[in-house]
Amino acid sequence: MIPKTLPEQEEHLFAVLSGRRFLQMEGLSSEVPFFIYPYPPEDALTVAAAKKRIKNRLAGAGVTVFEINLYDLSVELLKERNVWDRVLAIEPDQDKADFREMLQGMLDPQLHIAPAIRDRLVTETFDIFFLTGIGEAFPYIRSHNILNNLQSVVTGKPMLMYFPGRYEQSDTLGSSLVLFGRLKDDQYYRAKNILEQEA
Repeated sequence: MIPKTLPEQEEHLFAVLSGRRFLQMEGLSSEVPFFIYPYPPEDALTVAAAKKRIKNRLAGAGVTVFEINLYDLSVELLKERNVWDRVLAIEPDQDKADFREMLQGMLDPQLHIAPAIRDRLVTETFDIFFLTGIGEAFPYIRSHNILNNLQSVVTGKPMLMYFPGRYEQSDTLGSSLVLFGRLKDDQYYRAKNILEQEA
């Protein structure tokens, strides 16, 4: 039974994430340990507060969470490459499609984002990796792209991606991510809905 209300989902997330089965990635066979928490985008602030509480409760239970916000990481990378001010300066006057294309090149998941996440993960000691900021980084970074490029980066620990939208799974069409409940991303098969996991 999938928990429906946000308080029920918060309790479910804590129960699953603190469980030995989840932490030891049991029952995954050769599948990647990727999980998605889809939530209504309009509940983003409530979910952010719940995420903070979950992280604190997990810490109290001896489970360490390492979180990377995709939007914050993108800004960090642009600043490291000394292009942030230039990006801000040209944004108001540049054609939106051209601007998006430029940022997509600068923040290419394979060339820039995945290696940056790898660099950060190797310096941290953690039990679970949270990936957030998916909505804020759209349309420069697409969720299915980032997931595909993280398969060789996030290994040995489970990852939970907070996703503002729906994760639709269908026997005939496979699985797809629907950002903000409206924008269908390309199909992505490998992650599991955390709300369907047993505690």
